[in-house]
Amino acid sequence: MSHRQAEEILQTLERFLLGKRRQLEHALACLLARGHLLIEDVPGVGKTTLAKSLANCIDAEFKRVQFTSDLLPSDLIGVTVFRQSSGAFEFQPGPVFTNVLLADEINRGNPKTQSALLEAMHDAQVTHDGVTNALPVPFFVLATQNDKDNHGTFPLPESQLDRFMMRIHLGYPAENFEKRVISGDYLRDHTSAPKIDLAELERLQDEVGQVHVDGDVLDFVYRLVDATRAHAGVKVGVSPRGGQALFKASQAIAYLRGRDYVIPDDTVELVKPVLSHRILLKHGQVSAGSGSEEAGRAVLEEILETVKPPR
Repeated sequence: MSHRQAEEILQTLERFLLGKRRQLEHALACLLARGHLLIEDVPGVGKTTLAKSLANCIDAEFKRVQFTSDLLPSDLIGVTVFRQSSGAFEFQPGPVFTNVLLADEINRGNPKTQSALLEAMHDAQVTHDGVTNALPVPFFVLATQNDKDNHGTFPLPESQLDRFMMRIHLGYPAENFEKRVISGDYLRDHTSAPKIDLAELERLQDEVGQVHVDGDVLDFVYRLVDATRAHAGVKVGVSPRGGQALFKASQAIAYLRGRDYVIPDDTVELVKPVLSHRILLKHGQVSAGSGSEEAGRAVLEEILETVKPPR
């Protein structure tokens, strides 16, 4: 099993986003596991840079949509227009018909527009005027949102959050890296990104799906998911889709680390980025945003203390 191309992509991404190897691994693992990624943090730490850089590493069609409160579903999925030349109505596809979609500041879109992505992200298709149109393969959504900026935003509902395999945070860079960002020195390190074409990407994704997961690790994934449903502070725990996401993400991170098998530490590492946005706390908020985000992560930390990984 070869993962050389994936390592080349990681090395390239590190030139654009300094000192964030772990977050970059998680982002690439999400792509290789055929998931969708939500990047959440304060403004100015590189969310859009990461999304655009990752998309640039793939020789695929890429489109960016800036979500705003007046963005309509038709602006995203497309619209039916009348062609006078043919005397017939014709569907004009929107920007969602692409391989990599950057949904920038997704929580600034109104709920109706956000919901237009549900079918696309789950089934890789769009239904318009009673006609279902398949999206290109692969289809990968990279979404960003500012977690502490609530002015003019619409929090993502549980159903929307559940479509994202991972939610990651970048955080501020370490002092030595931030000084390079401030001075602009790191820009001199940029080189042409090595690209992989769609066929190669699909081959890598297929290889990730072949990474072995022992029965004990599968049992560990289930016990973690089940524990969220029984926790005293959780109203609605992780769904089977969440367990599936943790399983696939564990395969992908193992692949990036050069192994053809998953170890329990892979799963432990991914519990928070994969599960934290999938639980509904008893005070009525999804584990998203500042206060509830911390509470949700605290719940998962408690679960990891009681649900021990296999030896």
